[in-house]
Amino acid sequence: MVKLYRCTICGDAYIGASPPANCPFCGAHMGYIVEAKEAVVNFDIALNAKDQANAEHALKVEISNSAFYMCAAGQTDDPEGKILFKALGKVEAEHASIWRKILKVGSVPPGSDACHTENVANLKESHARETRAIDFYRKAAAEADHPRIRQIFEALVEVETDHLHLSEERLKS
Repeated sequence: MVKLYRCTICGDAYIGASPPANCPFCGAHMGYIVEAKEAVVNFDIALNAKDQANAEHALKVEISNSAFYMCAAGQTDDPEGKILFKALGKVEAEHASIWRKILKVGSVPPGSDACHTENVANLKESHARETRAIDFYRKAAAEADHPRIRQIFEALVEVETDHLHLSEERLKS
């Protein structure tokens, strides 16, 4: 039986016989995907100064990473790399959208990050970017005053760790 599911991290809906292993929009793990009628998704959060600053920084990180990945998708010299970077760019753009909703920003400004034509160079850059994001998100989750902010940062640590593993596997081959 097909059901309507909703990701409690990004708020997007998914129709399927069972919840996906990861949100097809933001990459959140299955534990964050519930039947829509049971989903509690809130982006209207009163932020203290630290949570506000961390959310603003997270938005900049995600805009930058999305722009880098979209650039890499268009310029990398590897056909599978093009597909990977396009998928990663979409997920990072969804992360930016989460922070846009939290911060009540009308639209996400485009990033302008450069990339490389060599796939290996893009994978190395991806690895560095994901490592920085994970480190920041872990710190921000630990500092978070609001439980919803902590939940989002913790979920994004998991997603960015998945991305890190993707680049590590491709750098090995």
